[in-house]
Amino acid sequence: MTHVFIAPHPDDVALSCGGLIGSLRDLGQNVAIISVYSGAGSADDLTAYQREALGFGSKTLWPASEAFNRANLTADFPSDDSGASAPPWAATSDRLEATQADADAAAKRFWQRSSWYRRASIHNESLAGQVLVDDTPTQGAVLTTELTEAEAAHDLMATRRLEDERYAYYAEAGVIFLDLADAVFRGYVGDAELLGTPREDDLPAVEILRREIARLEPQKVYFPLGVGGHVDHQLTRDVGLALLREPTAWVMPGPDWAGIVAFYEDFPYAWWNDFRYLADLGGAGLGGLPADVSVVPEFADITEFVEWKISGISLYASQLERLFGGLKPMADGVRTFGRRRAGLGGIPGFAERYWASTRL
Repeated sequence: MTHVFIAPHPDDVALSCGGLIGSLRDLGQNVAIISVYSGAGSADDLTAYQREALGFGSKTLWPASEAFNRANLTADFPSDDSGASAPPWAATSDRLEATQADADAAAKRFWQRSSWYRRASIHNESLAGQVLVDDTPTQGAVLTTELTEAEAAHDLMATRRLEDERYAYYAEAGVIFLDLADAVFRGYVGDAELLGTPREDDLPAVEILRREIARLEPQKVYFPLGVGGHVDHQLTRDVGLALLREPTAWVMPGPDWAGIVAFYEDFPYAWWNDFRYLADLGGAGLGGLPADVSVVPEFADITEFVEWKISGISLYASQLERLFGGLKPMADGVRTFGRRRAGLGGIPGFAERYWASTRL
């Protein structure tokens, strides 16, 4: 089984579906996360509201005084290779060569029964032109130099992407970044716009998401329900509705999305708004649902995984203060909301609720 979770932004899936993801991974099922609006734009002209909406917060301004001038501080040990005043643990060329000689001798003894000799190089350099592991792209968290440098330069979207990669590593899930620009970078300003109706020229990313989802061949795809009305959440939900409206393709048969597509309740919006029924969605809601498709509530018992979910959310450190006021209020909120959902489903403990599509 492959389950694909569609996140409008980094952290949305961990916040809303973390318990289900933990239970799926515990069963050995595959999980992939597609992060849609994870891209950046120019932050130079953002208003204070837009910066806060992205999670920038306030930035410390260091005093321009001599006390903060670090230009004249010397290195902890010399940067040259002479080793004249280097501490005992510093690896100079002479010490590296001595270590290499020992490594070569050990490798030769190990392979003495073989008809050939393998060298055990301790240097991060290519021997005989072979590829270095450091130069080979691999799956998993890709903490590239460009990304980590951007994070160090206070690029918030780089920080949030790194947090998403760390969560994927934590959850043993795949993660795909579409890098579409966040609504703030697309010109939405103020609560009335950011939590209102998407502009007519701001269309759902149906084509690119359909392509990525189909490539993963999932048995289940989870879209946000759009509780709270954030425009990015609404546009992402509308992609799920668009898939449900598609007819079955009989040339290279495509899937019948009914039964595959489900909608998750956006946390913490569903908690803040005391969301209980689909009628509470407001706006268009699920008005784009085809006449022959219905959605029914399904509950995921996450009692064994609620603390695992909280630990996963804590990896999104840049968002905890802004959304919850800290780590402990976040944990309390997750538990409170989980108990409420379990109560609605008659489940002892904690639960998450999903709205699964089914053809009538």
